[in-house]
Amino acid sequence: MDFDGEVAVVTGAGKGIGAAIARALSVEGAKVVIADLDGAAASEVVNDLPKGSAFAAEGDVSDGSFLRELCDRAEREFGPVSVFVANAGVIGPGGLDASEGVWDLSLDVNVRAHIRAAKILIPKWLANGGGHFVSIASAAGLLTQLGSAPYSVSKHAAVAFAEWLAVTYGDRGIGVHCVCPMGVNTDLLNDAQLGGDEGELAYKAVTTAGAVLDPADVADAVLEGIRTGTFLILPHPEVLEMYRAKSADHDRWIGGMRWYQKKLSGSPKE
Repeated sequence: MDFDGEVAVVTGAGKGIGAAIARALSVEGAKVVIADLDGAAASEVVNDLPKGSAFAAEGDVSDGSFLRELCDRAEREFGPVSVFVANAGVIGPGGLDASEGVWDLSLDVNVRAHIRAAKILIPKWLANGGGHFVSIASAAGLLTQLGSAPYSVSKHAAVAFAEWLAVTYGDRGIGVHCVCPMGVNTDLLNDAQLGGDEGELAYKAVTTAGAVLDPADVADAVLEGIRTGTFLILPHPEVLEMYRAKSADHDRWIGGMRWYQKKLSGSPKE
């Protein structure tokens, strides 16, 4: 895919992975909409891009009306949206003690925002000849996240929804791409350790499982995955081997995760 002249919407693009993807798309000549709950951060990213090539939009991606206006404004100012990057995400702390509010926020941002965006864009893409939907999920959606139940469950759901989109629309001109990195140097990762015991466990699990990548590394993998039509984009290649091990012997994998959890929490090994 040649990104020059394409119109892209990137959510959660005020910093981290979203900002890196927005910058990478802009370098390739795309017009980019920088959406974020933090409008000031989104505007800072726009200021780094060529004048007239991007605009910032402050809003909550879990709000369907915001998503619709976001796409409508992108079309008014730049033309039809051809790439949508569902990057905004939250990590909800807690296990069974997590509140209903934490679960609702995690599911709304990490999953339902993807569903709402797809409802807006897929019909247009089917009519106009295609588009690309990029779900920034997580290795947690393939392998499970120690510590945070809401994050793990919602990311599994994000992967499942991306799979469903790919199966349902992949032969009708719709490119679907599911990005599942492990540790990336973002606020989402670094703030996880502030979420009590579960957050600390989640942080340790991610940072000890493999290299912590720079957001720009993930952005490069995303653009290459879109170009090659790859569904499962893995910035950490070792995730594939872990996923294969899980699939080959689920019980053994669960036992290994229990052992890993005890090791990280300092509990005696069994």
